[in-house]
Amino acid sequence: METAVLKHILVPINKAGWPFVGGALALSVGFALIWKPLAIVGLIIAAFCTYFFRDPERQTPLREGLVVSPADGHISAVETAVPPAELNMGTEPLMRVSVFLSVFDVHVNRVPATGKITELAYHHGAFLNAALDKASELNERMSVKMETNDGKEIAFVQIAGLIARRIICNLTLDQEVKTGERFGLIRFGSRTDIYLPNGVAPLVAVGQQMVGGETVIADLLSDEAQRETEVR
Repeated sequence: METAVLKHILVPINKAGWPFVGGALALSVGFALIWKPLAIVGLIIAAFCTYFFRDPERQTPLREGLVVSPADGHISAVETAVPPAELNMGTEPLMRVSVFLSVFDVHVNRVPATGKITELAYHHGAFLNAALDKASELNERMSVKMETNDGKEIAFVQIAGLIARRIICNLTLDQEVKTGERFGLIRFGSRTDIYLPNGVAPLVAVGQQMVGGETVIADLLSDEAQRETEVR
């Protein structure tokens, strides 16, 4: 029991965060040499960076056909849209689920399904508020296309936000991936879109909270219609 509690409290930090935590601690030491109370500022920054770059383990569902959320955050949009042109997926609109990440969400991104990476494309762009619809088209982004084990195509896109200025994607072309595996992150505050295969309905709705690598967004083996929800 104690081990389980500590596991939730002592969450590992993603390696991308160590320079920020170390820099903030160094800043705190420098401030202390000037005026000791100033050291508190550096410690607060270090604490925030430790929290922001937390990288908890996740319980990923393993059944074939399940598509999980690639990010933590809340669903900001469920709508049809044309996938990013750089992925060469045609001009037919597909169902797109958008997950908005605030600065308080875990920012480690996870692979939504098992399969192979077939396309990677980085697009330079603006840094608009990631919650805006046009952010999918205008903002800086990293687009990924993959093929599942049963031959279906899925696309997922890391989108920089108003504050986010760095997208990290560790995937490589033709890489074999598994559902829920870590593949990158975006800092600080951002959005992740996922495009589902034609005919696949999302099982989530606007406003729902996602847990990256855990929450099921769609089931490729089901013919269930798009789910409806209500606030209770």
